[in-house]
Amino acid sequence: MRIEPLAPRHLMAFEGLFRASGSPCFCRYWHFTGDKNAWLERCAMDEDESLREQTAAVVRGTDEARGLLAFDEDLAVGWMKLTPRASVPKLRGLPVYRALDLGPDDGVYAIGCFLVHPEHRKRGVAHALLAAADAHVRAWGGRAIEAYPRRTTEPMYPEQVMQGPLAAFLAGGYTQIAGEGQYPVLRKAL
Repeated sequence: MRIEPLAPRHLMAFEGLFRASGSPCFCRYWHFTGDKNAWLERCAMDEDESLREQTAAVVRGTDEARGLLAFDEDLAVGWMKLTPRASVPKLRGLPVYRALDLGPDDGVYAIGCFLVHPEHRKRGVAHALLAAADAHVRAWGGRAIEAYPRRTTEPMYPEQVMQGPLAAFLAGGYTQIAGEGQYPVLRKAL
């Protein structure tokens, strides 16, 4: 498995991963400004709008489009949104995180989500993406990575683990810096 930052040459593989996974968001949720119902309508009625937005952001090279793709030969089998925290203000604006004092955004990258191809789940794809994050964030000038997994004692469906598996973060050297109960905020200093 190889891990590469999302680039224009990967857009067809990126699209294929999202379509194979039945995920119409194309990693635009954190940038959508409408309410939940408007987002659900967009995903149901015009998923290509999200793909067009993400494609344009990747071509422009904007921070909001950053992330890592995992490949098995030429097939994209995993995605991790890995972007400067300042480029995902919606994440920090969620009620469970809004009141937390996490310090300045400078140099802090956020892991917004993971997506693993259905035929490649339970094969270490998310762990490989997470392991590759450190080197990429350092190369991009980052000083820390934050994660926002959901903590639960109940098993979760793959769609419910979109912000990453808590166990993978803990095994990867992340520690809890804030948050309560089901919504911890984890960080790894680089």
